[in-house]
Amino acid sequence: MLGAAGLLTLVTLSGLVAGLCREWLLVASWGAGARTDGFLIALFIPEALRMILAGGLLSSAGMALWQARSEPERRVWLGQLSFGLLALGLLLSLAFSAGAPLWVHLIGPGLAEAVRPATEGALRTMAWGLPALILQAFWSVPLQVQGRFLLAGLASLSYNLPPVLWMAWHRAATTEAELAWAFVLGALASAALMLPAVRRQGLAWRTLRWHGEAMRELGQRVAPLLGSALTGQGLTLLERVVASWLGEGAVTVLNLARKLANLPLVALMAVNQVLLGMMAKGHEGERLPLLRQGLALNTLITTPAAVGLLLSAQAIVVLLFPGVHGTTLLGPLLGWYAVALVLAGWNTLLARYNHAAGDTRLPFLCETAGNLLNALSLPLLAWWLGAQGIAIAVLLGVLLNGALLLHANHLWTRVRLPSLLLSGGLSLGLGALALPWWPALPWPRLLAATAAGAVCLGCLAITLRPWRPVPGP
Repeated sequence: MLGAAGLLTLVTLSGLVAGLCREWLLVASWGAGARTDGFLIALFIPEALRMILAGGLLSSAGMALWQARSEPERRVWLGQLSFGLLALGLLLSLAFSAGAPLWVHLIGPGLAEAVRPATEGALRTMAWGLPALILQAFWSVPLQVQGRFLLAGLASLSYNLPPVLWMAWHRAATTEAELAWAFVLGALASAALMLPAVRRQGLAWRTLRWHGEAMRELGQRVAPLLGSALTGQGLTLLERVVASWLGEGAVTVLNLARKLANLPLVALMAVNQVLLGMMAKGHEGERLPLLRQGLALNTLITTPAAVGLLLSAQAIVVLLFPGVHGTTLLGPLLGWYAVALVLAGWNTLLARYNHAAGDTRLPFLCETAGNLLNALSLPLLAWWLGAQGIAIAVLLGVLLNGALLLHANHLWTRVRLPSLLLSGGLSLGLGALALPWWPALPWPRLLAATAAGAVCLGCLAITLRPWRPVPGP
């Protein structure tokens, strides 16, 4: 597990770093103002779909369907669903492109009028990359069943590379239209990367035809997962809506905070995809030890990253965006997101535990309850505390989701929860206590935070030892 997850993590991390470079170039070139806010609002729909697919929407639903078929049936099924999903993607592209003014108004009601035309034009263009994103995610299913994760992991890099290269070359001279086409090119590249491999799996032109029953079968498996994913993206949408009223640059700063906080989660995505495949092959007695081992590994990955992020947040802002207007809110936001990072990693793996048993409904209900608390508290906390209130609302929702998953699966006493809570809570608590006395200058602060994260990593590795299977309680 560790070998496959580690290699996939390195590949996927390159894509996430490219995504972070994309955000940094955008802010460094255009500033944290209305223009950047507008483009991020246009990018919201393609990015939301990409993140839903990257979270395992099609792979979690499609793996069991692939394995239930014989070799000849798989080739036909692959062609039928490729055609059906391509048609679905084209319909989505048409809907988002034709309705761009409506979608921009919905996502960013507080956006400045001066940047609305460019924002709508960017969304019209980027919508046509959606079919390629859907196909790339579906084509990864037969490869992941065989334990081949690298091509799917490279999708993020191939998607982000064209816009990064374009902005790095043109910087402030980059226009919204040019950047939008670079994103479409990235989407096409991510699908083209998968095509040779999926052709070797049996995809042939003669099998490309509509088959309603195959689409309905996939839809039944996807529906609970899609509901959960759409609820999560609905919360992100609500954050964008609220942030658009908090002043120019709030959308940009909120987006940057999420990107930086999500860097450690890329490793968890890799671990969880590998664990999903392993747990899906076993019975209850085999899944539970894997879950315990996975939770220990999640804690080992996220807690040092959260401690380092908490202690280095202000230094990161100063070093990445020296003198850039509107980035002062980024530091406090990163601190709150760091706290939620560990719990979010646990929740994702707990949901995979149910997915491996074929139960997609229970994680959906638990996540819906957490998202509902997040949605209800978000406007009030944002009004009271500003942008920091948005991050605190996220933390409340994550806490409720995790508690419900543990309770519904009767896992409170079966996953060594006290040791996990003590390891994560003590590390974050010590980091928060040390924050007032941390070095003020950017580089010493960053180096000290890195050292603290390394010490935390070593202590947790000795305590949790996630490379060894965890015995039952």
